[in-house]
Amino acid sequence: MSRKPIAAFFSILALGFGLALFAQTATPQAQAILQKVVASNGAFMKAHGPEHFKPFLDSQHPQITLVTCSDSRVPMHAMDDQPDGEVFVIRDIGNQLATCDGSVDYGVHHLHTPVLMIVGHVRCGAVQAAMGDYSKEPASIRRELDTLKVKKGGTWLEEVKTNVDDQVKAALTQFAAEVKEGKLTVVGAVYDFADDLELGNGKLIIINVNGETDPAKVKAFLAPSKP
Repeated sequence: MSRKPIAAFFSILALGFGLALFAQTATPQAQAILQKVVASNGAFMKAHGPEHFKPFLDSQHPQITLVTCSDSRVPMHAMDDQPDGEVFVIRDIGNQLATCDGSVDYGVHHLHTPVLMIVGHVRCGAVQAAMGDYSKEPASIRRELDTLKVKKGGTWLEEVKTNVDDQVKAALTQFAAEVKEGKLTVVGAVYDFADDLELGNGKLIIINVNGETDPAKVKAFLAPSKP
């Protein structure tokens, strides 16, 4: 018997097995989620023609290296209404440098972004976990919580701010030369989707600029320049 018919037979058999396995394991929930993803992508393509992609087809020149939390309640469009090509995004639990050091280094040293921005957020689960006993968590999670320097039993919101300031401090040490030469500004901020800071739901509050945490001085830095 020719090898080709045999190969074809086993290919059909494998395909049938794969489809049967897919039917058994792919849940209706996953199907609905992926249908939404495909539909959303279709809407995005309709809203953004080829011209939209031309500026970054061959290379990227982002303005910000952004380190933020993996939390799904922290969306990019809350910080930049058109982040395509403008923001080099790095996410991890607790918006920390220690667990994404290589990616941050790439943004600063290879993409040469003038801003390194660390964005924490209210009600951060990683900060809350690090404040308590997380000894029963898997080793992979414990490793990432170990590097968060927060007070055990501290105040949740205050520790979110403390963590942001700690990450800014670490960045200022790591990239001291770039900051001194005026090539890099390190910024710390808190995203408040719950209005815990009473400034409005979805407010991004910048709390630290190159280690300066005085609210009045930060506000003055952010004020539009006078002509």
